[in-house]
Amino acid sequence: MNQNLLHTPEGVRDIYGREYAGKLKLEELIHDKIKGFGYQDIQTPSFEFFDVFSREIGTTPSKELYKFFDKEGNTLALRPDFTPSMARCAAKYFMEETFPIRFCYSGNTFTNISSLQGKLCEVTQMGAELIGDDSVESDAEMITMLIECLKNTGLQQFQVTIGQADYFRGLCEAAGLSKETELALRENVSGKNIFGVEDLLKEQHIGEEYREAFLRITELFGAAEVLDKAESLASNERSLKAVERLKQVYELLTVYGVEQYISFDFGMLSKYHYYTGVTFRAYTYGVGDAVAKGGRYDNLLKTFGKNAPAVGFVVVIDDVMTAMASQKIALPIEEEHAIIIYEKTAFKQALDRARTLRENGVCAELILKDEKKAKQDYQKLATKKGCSIEFFL
Repeated sequence: MNQNLLHTPEGVRDIYGREYAGKLKLEELIHDKIKGFGYQDIQTPSFEFFDVFSREIGTTPSKELYKFFDKEGNTLALRPDFTPSMARCAAKYFMEETFPIRFCYSGNTFTNISSLQGKLCEVTQMGAELIGDDSVESDAEMITMLIECLKNTGLQQFQVTIGQADYFRGLCEAAGLSKETELALRENVSGKNIFGVEDLLKEQHIGEEYREAFLRITELFGAAEVLDKAESLASNERSLKAVERLKQVYELLTVYGVEQYISFDFGMLSKYHYYTGVTFRAYTYGVGDAVAKGGRYDNLLKTFGKNAPAVGFVVVIDDVMTAMASQKIALPIEEEHAIIIYEKTAFKQALDRARTLRENGVCAELILKDEKKAKQDYQKLATKKGCSIEFFL
């Protein structure tokens, strides 16, 4: 028999039973919090025209997309990221809207990763976008909402690290770096590769002031005190405004009372180039990568014809589940399940009992008794499933 009929491709997996019930419960807990902030559900297609995720948009590189053709010859792509789809929807359905738009969504994203290193190619994400509001208050709301979502899952030991895309861009702009150099420098700074940063700077004829700033940006992480350090390293207006914005955001986060979950990192630079201001990621024990990512993207909607600022985040549901399992945090799955074993002659009585249980919120599973199986076999099945059992024989 062809083994491919039984196995999944690398990077994807099946999920079923109690684990899947836990995943659905986790999504429910996060969704409840997002809805509580006034966000409305939206569903977008699993695949879109390739242009929605193109290089110009600043999203996932083309080589990491799952691409295919429709019968008309159009190039399509499975979504690697929800944000461009949200921007397209806002431009299509809310072009004339002048009030803030709040979306929340869930679904799977697909990334064609060649070197998996334990990562999945298909993951479930749940997130929110606030479109049409460029205020500091909207940044603080989004970060606070993420914290509330994670707390609602049962996680307590996590940190939301905040960065600022414009701080780094301001330094590059002031130093007169080319786009190519900026991209190479971004990769080294993001990877905390101080030697790579130093090598790149040696090739550039830039002032000592900027050289010092770029070399020290990888050290600009920690508590709120790091904001003053970042301010002292920058002299250009764009970077200084970025620091001031973060100070204002932090002040609001203290009003929300979530400052204990907050840290800052000016060397945290996203691979998504559409971010324009505040960026943030949530980290916890048991997972090597961020379990949630987000930020401000004030220019992305212009690509789709709507000039509107926006900020949002996504929670990677699969990674949160891994973290919770590692931290031994159980999800509150309260589903009651009963098995009813019956013989043909007792079907009506068994059905009546099943109906009563179902009306009272209990999942009732009817199983016709197999003559080859003893009562003990069914009792073992009930123990395995973690449910009660009744016999109508």
